[in-house]
Amino acid sequence: MDLHAESHLQAEATTPAPLWAIALAGMTPFPAAALVHLYGPADLRAGALTLLLTWSAIMLGFLGGIRWGLESGRAQPRWTRLAQSVISPIAGWSLLFARDSLETAWMLGGLIAAFILQWLYDHTASEVPARYPRLMTVLTLGACLSLSLVLEQALRL
Repeated sequence: MDLHAESHLQAEATTPAPLWAIALAGMTPFPAAALVHLYGPADLRAGALTLLLTWSAIMLGFLGGIRWGLESGRAQPRWTRLAQSVISPIAGWSLLFARDSLETAWMLGGLIAAFILQWLYDHTASEVPARYPRLMTVLTLGACLSLSLVLEQALRL
């Protein structure tokens, strides 16, 4: 491998600080909402749960949008990949839409499953920047841990 190609791979593997900062800021509503729901004042708990569920659906849509953008940037976009990119947003929206007819534990479990499936999908794709899987691992872990804490409480009630 020549020096230029090796330098390009290294640059693609390192995640720039602004990207981390924005990604972590986008993840902040997960632990914040979970902590307020679990330990905050009683009058804020329902709103915090709504924030957690809504933010989860929004972020699933965002992750699907990333996949759509990566695929649509190809000279010959593959329709199956484009179709797959809308699965997570549809799952998030469907769970949010069904909130009145699903128990909270089922919604939380469904959102956790959607995030894990999106993470698995992201890790099997070969056409993403080298830094993408590591970045998605950290963000998925933050989302799933937050959702899991609230799920644990919902299962005890």
